[in-house]
Amino acid sequence: MDIILICLAAFITSILTFFSGFGLGTILTPVFILFFPIDLAIALTGVVHFFNNIFKLFLVGKQANRKIVFRFGLPAILAAFAGAWVLINITDLAPLYSYTIGANAFEITPIKLIISLMLITFSLMDLIPFFDKIKFGERALPLGGTLSGFFGGLSGHQGALRSAFLIKAGLSKDAYIGTSVVIACFIDFTRLGVYSTRFGQSGLDENLILVLSATLSAIAGAYLGNQLIKKVTLIFVQRLVAFTLILISLALGIGLI
Repeated sequence: MDIILICLAAFITSILTFFSGFGLGTILTPVFILFFPIDLAIALTGVVHFFNNIFKLFLVGKQANRKIVFRFGLPAILAAFAGAWVLINITDLAPLYSYTIGANAFEITPIKLIISLMLITFSLMDLIPFFDKIKFGERALPLGGTLSGFFGGLSGHQGALRSAFLIKAGLSKDAYIGTSVVIACFIDFTRLGVYSTRFGQSGLDENLILVLSATLSAIAGAYLGNQLIKKVTLIFVQRLVAFTLILISLALGIGLI
């Protein structure tokens, strides 16, 4: 029953990304957190994100601007390694606070609190129009790569920051999309390499069929959503998804998940 629920949740969530306006990582990470340990959930989202971008890479990768890829992508790779390293090293830190509700015990851990705050922040960045207006010039590309890479490695959230720095880089639409995809692949490949050192401890080897099924379901949902709708955003769905993401993140932060 668990495998059916997880696959269905991953499939529907991936489709929702095309209706809500949220990125795949933003919306899929909290869903996987409901079923898997938090570090494995982030890694799983990274796997789906990576293969989704590999598919895009074959379609638009040749349009990438090599100069921008180098200036933004090199700092992003180094920072993604650092962010992923931080993630796997805060996983086993002692709880910050423990409490009980009735007969149930709960713990607030550093990793849950940090990821909770990250999920809330990037959910709001995707939702509030003000953040869409924040743009940076070409000189800030190395800084953008560093920030996008680090937070991509730490929590999987890289798209919002990447867009803010690349949108003013003087790229055509095709070059912008191609450049974004190439950089996203670099970040995903780097962080997955670091995450892999934790896969055995997280129980991946014991749940391999479950993990593969969930990943394939999410990829199928992303593919179907892309075929049905070309990035149509429904305001009601966007706000409902944002509210749900924030609730899940709050529950994660206070140890209920």
